[in-house]
Amino acid sequence: MVKSKGSLISDKMSEEIVRVTEEIAMTYGAQNVTVRRVLAELGVTNRVFYNRFHNIDEVLEIVYKNAVIKMHESINSEYDLETDFFNYVIDVAVKVLIKTYEVKRQFSQYMFEHDSLTEANRIWWTEKIKTIIEKAKATNQMKDVDSDMLSYAVWCFFRGYNADAVHRKLSVDEAVKSFKFGLDCLFYGIAPK
Repeated sequence: MVKSKGSLISDKMSEEIVRVTEEIAMTYGAQNVTVRRVLAELGVTNRVFYNRFHNIDEVLEIVYKNAVIKMHESINSEYDLETDFFNYVIDVAVKVLIKTYEVKRQFSQYMFEHDSLTEANRIWWTEKIKTIIEKAKATNQMKDVDSDMLSYAVWCFFRGYNADAVHRKLSVDEAVKSFKFGLDCLFYGIAPK
């Protein structure tokens, strides 16, 4: 669990508050999480909450950072040279989309306001994408392109696509089908001839 900065008490009750906040956020959306709702669910007083956290945004930040860790873990699969590079990338991208889709649906406004635009988030993703691009170039499975520019472009495509699909309330199946189509067009355009 990601710890809160400045938590007053960190104990089992703190973990329960985070767990209940996550359940409410994932069921009803982060915008519907309130201290009152968490307290009612747990059957505890304001004092129990405020002895552990300064406000509900602090708890939502923990829930969201835990979700981001899970999103990051979904891209950590190694490429083996036996697999077609572009199929590998499409499979990894689809896994990331599926893993993050529900989180983004429930946290879309929160993410927009807090993390999705941060430099640290962009750097983490573009470095992971760049690593994959460099492996493809080293094994002649991709044209010799500017890895920094391409990793940024791919990140923008993924991020923009996901945001649009969430905003339009596509089902996961619709989102995956459309996403794979777009990735096919994007990636096979950079395959060596």
